[in-house]
Amino acid sequence: MSLSSTFKALSDPTRREILHILKDTDLSAGDLADRFEITFPTLSHHLSILKESGLVSARKQGQQQIYSLNLSVLEEVLTSYFDHFK
Repeated sequence: MSLSSTFKALSDPTRREILHILKDTDLSAGDLADRFEITFPTLSHHLSILKESGLVSARKQGQQQIYSLNLSVLEEVLTSYFDHFK
């Protein structure tokens, strides 16, 4: 995880909305797709970027991938970012 990849992930409003949704509950890709008016491949691309940045993790549950917010990475990134202003 790098600070630049995390900020790239956070730069997109759809990805920020995904993070906002996942702060309340873990969801499958299908459940997330129901909340957006985008194609499933586009959602999958957004989830991939969030996973690569470490902001989201996924676990297999039967046939589904369940996505959850990785708060420790988000806290680490924000701490690192604000340390630049000390």
